[in-house]
Amino acid sequence: MIQPAGSPATKAAPGRNKDQAHNWIRFVRKYGPIPANDSAFEEHTGKAARRAGVAPITFLHPRFAEVLGCLTGQQMLSVILTGTAGDGKTHLCGKVWEALQGDATTWASNNPYINQVLPSGATLHVIRDLSAWVPQQGAEWNQAERELLETFSRSLFETSTTDYFLIAANDGQLIETWRRLPDSEAVNKARSRFEQLLVEDLESLPDVALRFFNLSRGSSAELFDFAIQAFIDHPGWQSCFEGEMGESVAFGDKSPIRRNFELLQEPQLRQRLRDLLELCDYNDLHIPIREILALLVNAVLGHPTCNKDNLMVPTDVAKIIQQGTVAQASIYNNIFGGNLRESRRESIGVFNYLDRFRLGHETTNRIDGILIFGEADEALKEYYDAYLGNDPFYGADASYRLAQSNYVESAEEDNSNSDFLDMLVTQRRALFFKIPASEAQELHLWELTVFRYAGEYLEKVVRTISPPGVGNGKVERAIINRLVRGLNRVIVGMLITDDRKLFLGTSLQSTGAKVSRIYEDAISVNPSRGERVDVVWNGNKPALKVTMNESISESFKLNLVRYEFLSRVAEGALPSSFSRECYEDVLSFKSRLLTALKKRRLQEGVEEDNTLSFQRLRLDESGRPENITIQLNIPA
Repeated sequence: MIQPAGSPATKAAPGRNKDQAHNWIRFVRKYGPIPANDSAFEEHTGKAARRAGVAPITFLHPRFAEVLGCLTGQQMLSVILTGTAGDGKTHLCGKVWEALQGDATTWASNNPYINQVLPSGATLHVIRDLSAWVPQQGAEWNQAERELLETFSRSLFETSTTDYFLIAANDGQLIETWRRLPDSEAVNKARSRFEQLLVEDLESLPDVALRFFNLSRGSSAELFDFAIQAFIDHPGWQSCFEGEMGESVAFGDKSPIRRNFELLQEPQLRQRLRDLLELCDYNDLHIPIREILALLVNAVLGHPTCNKDNLMVPTDVAKIIQQGTVAQASIYNNIFGGNLRESRRESIGVFNYLDRFRLGHETTNRIDGILIFGEADEALKEYYDAYLGNDPFYGADASYRLAQSNYVESAEEDNSNSDFLDMLVTQRRALFFKIPASEAQELHLWELTVFRYAGEYLEKVVRTISPPGVGNGKVERAIINRLVRGLNRVIVGMLITDDRKLFLGTSLQSTGAKVSRIYEDAISVNPSRGERVDVVWNGNKPALKVTMNESISESFKLNLVRYEFLSRVAEGALPSSFSRECYEDVLSFKSRLLTALKKRRLQEGVEEDNTLSFQRLRLDESGRPENITIQLNIPA
């Protein structure tokens, strides 16, 4: 936490402190969601930091030690860093260059290609921006550029080389560059290996002296842990909140900048925000470092009426307090980009992804009861006071109470309450971060999002079975049964209540028919004669594994959307209306299960005879499947 304002030990010259504080805020805004985002380029950030007289926000990338090890170990390997823009590839190259005692002046140059001789006598070639090194599309290759990449291609397959490379390239640039190079055996072979590494999501191949790091495959939640600590611990904030500046209007006790910075340090808010980013990971939505930093800056400085970028500067604070619009700087709304224009918010991945949770737009009667009627309702007043009444910054201020009163007293068809409805969105978002874990189940915390089962997915599935795992490492049988019930309803197309067996049905028309009444077989969920259904860890996420015998099994990866889909279907939602993509995914899994079933029958020696037998599925009054056998004799 920040030190108390006005601490005698930290006081400094007022003018100097003010300049430092204002310079820091001006600089840190460059990491925010602004159109001219200097953090898009590593060298631009460094220049901006030097102009402001501050240090840039920096931390070691989670893959740093592995990358450095490739270039310092007994068996050296070249390294390619790929990923989306903003994944920190150039910054990681810089840290490796620094660790290898590379010349700082050389790194500070604008040259996309630099090199140094290592203590071993080998040469390290660093291309920190491949797109800036190669010629533009349609232009002729410069001889030096072409020869360097050809040297790299050959070095990957030579048993002995003195040339090692560290190359940073955005997704798509790598393959395109090697397609444009003049054909040669080494170039063609290298391109083929790059394609294999990308398509199969591999980091290495046995015949290539290369480590391939796709930074877009890393955990956004892990990057968040590093980024938020570096952001909070940066000494630039000390110039804002210590000494006389900590007593100023801009950074004092009534400042929304100060309050947001304090809230960002609270463990519960950090954990809930991390949960959302981790769920993005399990929805296959990667958030690069640049956008995580933009999120953090926006969380602290966001305000919808401040300049064209909607980010506060110190001189804005006095006016915000005077106009009574402090509540509009709510960190709970800023986290979702609520202070930004819609077009800007949608153009930034992290806000686009977080918006998919629909947090603030989803609600429950209990939550809205607290927010709208809680002050007057004895049964809800305790919650109202805890979450709104006792929050002088972002709770029930004068503007909220006035809008609340007008809303309650107005007719239902009155359309003049849009301001209060917007306030409700912000307050629901605030409750998501304020409700303690002890009350999360009682108040149905995750029903404030479109993913009602997200909390269960994280705690009882992901964190139970992911390496190294916690608890006994097994998903509760009740959860598995619910997922199986959801599968049954999609596979068969009827409201089956049975969750002890996984039913496989087909149709006389096709395996993809909406209703499949022809019974093929049923797989026992609990272990029985080699059959079982489990939730296991598969690669980087959970999967529903259906085992038919010791050698035959099929897995269905459970990202968050699929998990929610099957759970909702199991509870009665219409499968095709919730998510068409998920519905098609399950039907594809059904086809794989039917193929596996045929394979098992072949192993068991089950042969066709002259009797064509069908078993037709129907449901009894309780929704349990029953089989009716229909036989047709085929002439010999």
